[in-house]
Amino acid sequence: MKEERQNQYYAMLRNCPTSPRKMRLVTDMIKGVEVNKALDMLKFSSKEASRKVEKLLLSAIANWQAKNEGARIEESNLVVTIAKVDVSRTLKRIQPAPQGRAHRIKKRSNHVTIAIDSMDAGVQEEVLQEQENQA
Repeated sequence: MKEERQNQYYAMLRNCPTSPRKMRLVTDMIKGVEVNKALDMLKFSSKEASRKVEKLLLSAIANWQAKNEGARIEESNLVVTIAKVDVSRTLKRIQPAPQGRAHRIKKRSNHVTIAIDSMDAGVQEEVLQEQENQA
């Protein structure tokens, strides 16, 4: 398990105060896409969550560079292989309502994981298979 993780290049964002549903809209957009194209998509997206995912993707690229010193990003064909959003804690708040009642408000948060890898035959099949499973 530990050796397997050394060959993966990923970044995680924990307890992000955005709804998981809103974050999934952004991460599904970049899943299986080449890294430079994904950065462009995130940069020009109007969603607030795209700023956080863009920063996370840059962190994953920096992790790749740390493990592959001397290699160039342009020549390595990096692709976003995993972009998943998991539910985190939910803060429960109370909002006053008419006639002395109270309504509960759920402030949701999430965990985001992004993994990148160079595009070779094995990774390409994996990405295509994952996209077919989602459809």
